[in-house]
Amino acid sequence: MALHTQLPIYKAAYGLLDVVTDLVKNMARDFKRSIGEKINAECIEIMVLVFRANVAADKSPHLVELLERLQVIELLLRLSMDKRLICRAGYAKAIELTTGIGKQANGWKKFANRPLHGGQGHHD
Repeated sequence: MALHTQLPIYKAAYGLLDVVTDLVKNMARDFKRSIGEKINAECIEIMVLVFRANVAADKSPHLVELLERLQVIELLLRLSMDKRLICRAGYAKAIELTTGIGKQANGWKKFANRPLHGGQGHHD
């Protein structure tokens, strides 16, 4: 089992946290406390879920929750851009990262849910 901090999905999640922290920093005070704090908290939770999935025998529930939280982040980022609370370039960078995290999580989930056959191929 790899150390969770060395996983590409963890590094991407940290990159997302870094990007959204900068985006939230520049939000208007009213929105920084509501929308901004929620985005940051969801990003931190994604990193926790990467750790949980990495150490769990059954990774699927953690990865499903991670994907759900990613949707929340994307929704809040979209709202922030529509309300002009964040710049379009910052939104694009964050969405690029969420897309990559989602692809990695789905791939990990498929790999974790594959049937185990106990050998290389079918032998008669």
